[in-house]
Amino acid sequence: MIGLGMTRRQLLRHSTWFGAGVLFTVTGGEVASRVIGGSGHAAAADPGALHFVQVSDSHIGFSGPANTDVTGSFARAIQTINSLPVRPDFVMHTGDLTHLSTAAQFDQVKQMMSGVRAGGVFTVPGEHDGVGDHGKRYRAAFVPAGGEAWYSLDVKGVHVLALVNSLSLEKLGHLGGDQIDWVRRDLAGLSADTPIVVFSHIPLFAMYPAWGWGTDDAAVVLSLLRRFASVTCLNGHVHQVFTLTDGNVTFHSATTTAYPLPHPGDGPAPTPVVLPADKLGTALGIREVTYRPGGPGPAVVERRLR
Repeated sequence: MIGLGMTRRQLLRHSTWFGAGVLFTVTGGEVASRVIGGSGHAAAADPGALHFVQVSDSHIGFSGPANTDVTGSFARAIQTINSLPVRPDFVMHTGDLTHLSTAAQFDQVKQMMSGVRAGGVFTVPGEHDGVGDHGKRYRAAFVPAGGEAWYSLDVKGVHVLALVNSLSLEKLGHLGGDQIDWVRRDLAGLSADTPIVVFSHIPLFAMYPAWGWGTDDAAVVLSLLRRFASVTCLNGHVHQVFTLTDGNVTFHSATTTAYPLPHPGDGPAPTPVVLPADKLGTALGIREVTYRPGGPGPAVVERRLR
């Protein structure tokens, strides 16, 4: 397990920062990577493969020099998804859909995401989606009446968990007992060879606790996932690409469609980084993931927004 004492040097040794597209292929618990150009893609014309896209941290409503047009950036992300050579089975937005969680901002995100061409479009909330109301407006916009904000899906032999660790947090992300009990029940009937994909906003490992980049009770959920042969955890929140393999669990933090944040420890706080206008697109992007039946693990491609 990854402890809270991870140093910045150790963190950087495990990380790959977003600047160009990076392809990660997980084989036998090891992560191999290579830089790819804009034409690379994770999926081939294999009807049995699961192909999905992660998009994160659109921060609709943000206004500042780090990105003066987050709506335009998010629109480019959607255009990128819709121009992929393979139509995704689903698209998952991993939180901070909005910047201030107003009803108008949620409505704008919903309208924009209605233009995504995919088998399904799903979300989990970020802390910016619970500003002032612990996610009440988010739930009204995205959660069916009487339902919970966390849920699971089964798609092409892969079991998907969508978790919420951003609406009842203090310094770190927090899942809570009710959600953890639900995860325990949800996983109970699955065989150990079922591939598992877990989405959350805040990392489920202690990426950088000093900035709140971790989840205080994630160890309980990770212990429930240890019996599965292949587990991939995908998060947002940190606005930069990071990958780490710990036994059978691989963690991938995603970049943003809005604005970059500093690398852990670069400065006193994770405040938006201002880049030259012609460089901003190299720090923004989406992620493609493909599972092929019987394959060694997921192929992951990071795509820049140009």
